[in-house]
Amino acid sequence: MTDSRPLAVYQRFLPEGRLRAFVWKYAQSTGGRRPRHFHAEPELNLVVRGSATFGVGDRVVQVARGDVLAFPAGQDHALLSASSDLYLYAIGLDPVHSAAVLGAASEPAAAFRVRLATGELERVVDQAAAIVDRPDAEQRGTELWDRIHWLGRQSADDSSDKAHVLTRRSLQLVAAAPDLGLEGLATELRTHPSEVSRHFHRDVGMTFVRYRARQRMLQLIRLVDAGRDLTSAASEAGFGSYSQCHRVFHAELGCAPKSFFYSGRREEMQRIYDG
Repeated sequence: MTDSRPLAVYQRFLPEGRLRAFVWKYAQSTGGRRPRHFHAEPELNLVVRGSATFGVGDRVVQVARGDVLAFPAGQDHALLSASSDLYLYAIGLDPVHSAAVLGAASEPAAAFRVRLATGELERVVDQAAAIVDRPDAEQRGTELWDRIHWLGRQSADDSSDKAHVLTRRSLQLVAAAPDLGLEGLATELRTHPSEVSRHFHRDVGMTFVRYRARQRMLQLIRLVDAGRDLTSAASEAGFGSYSQCHRVFHAELGCAPKSFFYSGRREEMQRIYDG
């Protein structure tokens, strides 16, 4: 199965600094939405009012008031269309912090859509409204993240759209062992590689091979930001060679790694917003 490869840019979710959790608000009436993008941080979108259509990888997902839509780290997504009254909160955590919050035995922020009951929706909306856009609200943002994931795991609503258990376990295993290939993953899950591949593509909107390549690219970005040179970072991130790293960057972002880091391309991507 091949990827349709929708064009996406890399954009950081968390504001610059040392924050590990943050909550943004978005209203369709004010415009300025992001283009199709992906980032290292897992993200939740909580729809407070209105309705919208999202592109999630090569999937299309409809959401409305009360829905929570989750994007795992590295999954490209975009708001394709929305009602004029759309209002939502976007909640994101540093991936390491998210793993610590959710616990080692818990699955990561896998792709899912759940609808919250009215009472729970009101409570989490009040919680989000109290901390939105505040740089001093990391702890409460973390508590909101944990609460919504707990509600997602408890939900038995027919409107829920949870990822298959093979997808959830795949995301968990790859987060712990980024070099794990499809064959090894299938062995760990005691199933056939085609089963893993089929459910993963359906739930995440991209093939497992592409997802793993994107995770390596995100790891390379983290390593270079920490001071590593490109060649050693590419090797440590799991690329077989620098030329392979170069090919992945071109396929995903349309530029070479050196252009991304040292010629202003990364900053250009961060500034792009659609009117």
